[in-house]
Amino acid sequence: MTIIDTETVAPSTLVVDGAQLIDGEWVPSHSGRTIDVANPANGEVIARIPRSDAEDVEQAVQAGERAFPAWRDMNATARGRLLFRWADLIEQHSAALDSLESQEVGRPSWGPPPMAGQLRFIAGQTDKVQGVSLPTYSPDVVGYTLREPFGVVGGVIPWNAPGPMFITEVGAAIAAGNTIVMKPAEDAPLTPLALAKLSLEAGIPAGVINVVTGYGAEAGAAIPAHPRIRRMGFTGSPQTGRAIMEACSRNLTPLHLELGGKSPQVVFPDADLDVAAAAIATGVTLNTGQICAAGTRVIVDRSIHAEVVDKLADAMTKVTVGPWHQKVQMGPLINGKQHERVCGFIDIGKEQGATLVTGGGRPSGTDFDGGWFVEPTLFDNVTPDMRIAQEEIFGPVLSVIPVDGEAEAIEVANGVDYGLVASVWTRDVGTAVRMTRALQAGQVGVNNALGAGVIGGPFGGYKNSGFGRTMGADAVLEWTQVKTVSMREAPLPRF
Repeated sequence: MTIIDTETVAPSTLVVDGAQLIDGEWVPSHSGRTIDVANPANGEVIARIPRSDAEDVEQAVQAGERAFPAWRDMNATARGRLLFRWADLIEQHSAALDSLESQEVGRPSWGPPPMAGQLRFIAGQTDKVQGVSLPTYSPDVVGYTLREPFGVVGGVIPWNAPGPMFITEVGAAIAAGNTIVMKPAEDAPLTPLALAKLSLEAGIPAGVINVVTGYGAEAGAAIPAHPRIRRMGFTGSPQTGRAIMEACSRNLTPLHLELGGKSPQVVFPDADLDVAAAAIATGVTLNTGQICAAGTRVIVDRSIHAEVVDKLADAMTKVTVGPWHQKVQMGPLINGKQHERVCGFIDIGKEQGATLVTGGGRPSGTDFDGGWFVEPTLFDNVTPDMRIAQEEIFGPVLSVIPVDGEAEAIEVANGVDYGLVASVWTRDVGTAVRMTRALQAGQVGVNNALGAGVIGGPFGGYKNSGFGRTMGADAVLEWTQVKTVSMREAPLPRF
């Protein structure tokens, strides 16, 4: 295994250029091939990563297998201390991590990244993994359950929030005593690699965390297909999720899937419309709409329809757009493929009869030359059957759907294949209670756009948005399997 010279680094000293992490060493792909990582704002190459495949995944799995027995047998409190130390290092390097993720994703700075807090929450659960005592038929038998790690597990994450997603998947998996092979998206792998580097500095042993980079069809597909990967976690599109699930089915590998969303924002006449419009506009333009939880459908009572559209248009036109290093609110889309997809959906919306209120094009000016920019876009008079109301666009495109009354609002809100996040805007407690029960979504926010403000809320979806939960108090438990033990005292020998 060839080791990269660690003095040859990418723009951040936290990333070793052209290298991935296997068994605690920074190594190239076995083939020596690389992939360029480009800045979405101008197309400039900011780093190189290995273009790995099944052979590299095999090396990573072997590293995880070697590290697993000692990591599994380390007492849970000691594992937790290492995760807390990792979180401290993440916090110390928060500015560099924020800058790195901004460059590779293209988003403006969000301020201090959430990863340290996420990891501390998970670290606090490490020694809370408990079995239960079981009733028995006779007093000479003791029964109980053990929760044990699976072994070497795998994860594949997308490019839209690579740092937080890496911590969510890796933190819980290793807290439970597993070792892991992770594959970040080829468009935005640098923050995960930087976080992995900090894990080594924190003292997490070599081979516990392995990060293999490359294309999904090569490195990514090899992880769920590997017969010695004992559990999988995947976040991404439903199409890829199905492929991951099919690969897991061949080896009967358990998994959780966090897939897409088409989140409704249901606005009632008694809502604070100024607050709602501002939050909805922010929610759909945050990260250029490249958030699975983004509220992309505004389902509004017809009595306030025109007023809501006016307020949304005003809020959307005020969103500032530019490269990540400027003080703007929205950056570019991640790449040319995504830009083509979003612009294609804008064209579809116009072709199918929706009214384009604002946006719909590419901003002009030298700041936008060479980048994958699109304007914040608002459509009105959208009908529930239109493609822009049914399919996940993953861009800053908002659709307003007028309805008559609560029953129709529920029908429209639930009338898509997804069920990830939903929001309700109302001052009436009764309306809020009825809607939170009626909406088919894994998370429901009342008077907030992204279900924010809760610490440790389990996150996951209904329907085609996936299954399984992350982030909550049970996140570590999701990475364990249950063993039932029954124990009877052996009879004394007869002489």
